[in-house]
Amino acid sequence: MARRAWVAATLAAAMAFTGCTQTVSGHGRSERPDVTKVAGLDITTGESGAKPGVPDADLQVENGDGGEMDRLAINTLADVEEYWAEQLPARFGKEFEPVKRLVSYDSNGKGVDICRTNTAGVANAFYCSLDDSIAWDRGELLPMLDDAFGPMSVVTVLAHEMGHAIQYKLGDIGGINQATPSIIKEQQADCYAGNFFRWVAEGKSKHFRISTGPGLNQVLATMFFIRDAAGTSAEKQGAHGSAFDRVSAFQFGFAGDPKRCAEIDEAEIKARITQQKFDSDDKDTGQGKGNLKVDDERSLKLLEESLRAAFNEAAATPPALSTSSSAECPDGGDTSPAAYCPATNSIAIDLPDLVKIGTPPKRGQKGGIGDFAAFAEIASRFALSIQKATGYGLEGPAAGLRTACLTGSWAGTTNQSGAKLRLSSGDLDEAVAELLADKSLIAADVNGTVVPSGFARVEAFRDGFYQGAGLCTRKYAG
Repeated sequence: MARRAWVAATLAAAMAFTGCTQTVSGHGRSERPDVTKVAGLDITTGESGAKPGVPDADLQVENGDGGEMDRLAINTLADVEEYWAEQLPARFGKEFEPVKRLVSYDSNGKGVDICRTNTAGVANAFYCSLDDSIAWDRGELLPMLDDAFGPMSVVTVLAHEMGHAIQYKLGDIGGINQATPSIIKEQQADCYAGNFFRWVAEGKSKHFRISTGPGLNQVLATMFFIRDAAGTSAEKQGAHGSAFDRVSAFQFGFAGDPKRCAEIDEAEIKARITQQKFDSDDKDTGQGKGNLKVDDERSLKLLEESLRAAFNEAAATPPALSTSSSAECPDGGDTSPAAYCPATNSIAIDLPDLVKIGTPPKRGQKGGIGDFAAFAEIASRFALSIQKATGYGLEGPAAGLRTACLTGSWAGTTNQSGAKLRLSSGDLDEAVAELLADKSLIAADVNGTVVPSGFARVEAFRDGFYQGAGLCTRKYAG
């Protein structure tokens, strides 16, 4: 986050608290959601992964070793094929034909020739339309995903690849041809994966189960992991999307049906895609390109100015921000790195904790996330002061979702002409990472109680980012 332009010109900034909003095709529903549900389903916290006691699927696989990763891949593809065998006739009037080749390989071993390439050293999973095949690396990629995020991350990746097979099989019906930019193809495939996961969440999958709370959170974390690197242009051949964009597409699929995914086209991409190259003014401040030092006095001043500007029509007295220790608050939560005290209308900032979140990790090391993640934590507490001034409650899940939405609306306003603090490439991905954290304040009430569904957190933030603060009070009134 820095003083620079970033989001494409087609994305108008979200308006102030009581101002107008911009409607972007395919975004958000204005009706009031049930805060105890995620896309209409109950929020569950049960086990996610393979269903116990279910026999493995019997699919023909080339070059397999019969190991755990191959069994996981085969069971995934069997269930995904069952899903599409139902959906293609029902949604598109077209019979589903199974993929012709399934190929397993070990990228650390002898390569296999497929799709005009050799798989030696290729830690990947992919669909190839040349011979209608899906291939996966059982040696490095799948075990790494399984270790980092659990088995449903493998299901996510392979469901995405089957999404590409569906595109090929639909052809013109799905709006895809050889000349279609890769970002459109990838967004559709993420959306088709979301369709499948809704089916799993509804208990219809033979081999898998997923909770709509922690389970979906892990799936969204997988989408973050497989995002394009910050600074990658969405127009680049092979672009898959930022984490913010990939999660959005997945959520459209989870909340909708396959026809919604087929509607993702160039016009929609131009309207909502956030992935951009770094601006020529982006500098490396020692925190990584596009990252400010969050404990710098000037950075915090710019943040405060941007928050006041974002909510200047709310007729509310802005809260005072302080980095010094203060007396205990009689009616606020002891949250970190920022805490809002309603009684004094003030925000106390814990600079050491803020730095932990705002300092990006160095390569190969654990660390924080980045400046936007840290600033959004403070913005969330500022959003609570706006809610208090306008008569809304500050406790409970509705307050948490309003907070996420209003924080998103602040992020949208930082793209307005003349804004001193502006988004940089990768900042919204930092928001996704922080939103999925267990103790994220971005979607927490005044006591720091976090909305249990990461899916709902991200959706509320995105609502505010694209459609402005006015939607936040209408949709998440509680």
